Amino acid sequence: MQVVILCGGMGTRIRDVADDIPKPMVPVGGKPILWHIMNGYARQGFKKFVLCLGYKSWVIKQYFLNYGLAGADLTVGLRPNGPVKVHPTGAADDWQVTLAETGAATMTGGRVHRVARYLDGDRFMLTYGDGLADIDLHALLAFHQQHGRTGTVTTVRPPGRFGEVEIDGPLVSEFAEKPLLSRGRISGGFFVFERRFLDRLPDDDGLVLEQEPLIQLARDGELAAYQHDGFWQCMDSSRDHQYLNQLWDAGGAPWDRTPPPLRIAA
Repeated sequence: MQVVILCGGMGTRIRDVADDIPKPMVPVGGKPILWHIMNGYARQGFKKFVLCLGYKSWVIKQYFLNYGLAGADLTVGLRPNGPVKVHPTGAADDWQVTLAETGAATMTGGRVHRVARYLDGDRFMLTYGDGLADIDLHALLAFHQQHGRTGTVTTVRPPGRFGEVEIDGPLVSEFAEKPLLSRGRISGGFFVFERRFLDRLPDDDGLVLEQEPLIQLARDGELAAYQHDGFWQCMDSSRDHQYLNQLWDAGGAPWDRTPPPLRIAA
């Protein structure tokens, strides 16, 4: 099954971290966050990727064109046209990566429409190029198949950023200063779609995936919700970037392991 990753946004809210590279290339633990996302899929057996490129796409292309060389030893002949010998230093990642130009200003739905020609299966996965999680992808897929809908979205409890207050009449019944997780749920990305979902995406570069396509899918009763209560963190700001790097530096980053099997929510 192929995994579509949206990598084309400009990442304006994280420009204070890096303004010369696209957001998916911002490093976490010395490697782009995009690599961490892809590695999470590959570790669970999903190794075919379609990257929807846009803003500064060449930076991402260069990374993958040089991917094998970056981790290898080289012998370089310095004379004109001298030979270059590559000495692999370990097992290479057996990923297949399609790098698709989907337009610098194209919206998320338009990007997915543009890569439809590279999708060759009955269903595909999709996520964003700025979010990490320890999701059991096989449990997600089984949930999607069990419910038989056109799409499934992973819902998460976002990390608490502010103090939460519960009110009972005129009194505060509970006060939690920056809880680890808030009580509400949001979309965490990590979608599964049947191929027929592509028929809902017109040829419109201004099409926003999260607006008409997903809103109408939900109204039609064709969007299931897989509830994930484990680790999830997007990288929207410099504070998020710092937090992810702190987790990595501390060792045992939650997203950097194969999750244990999870019970499939009904």
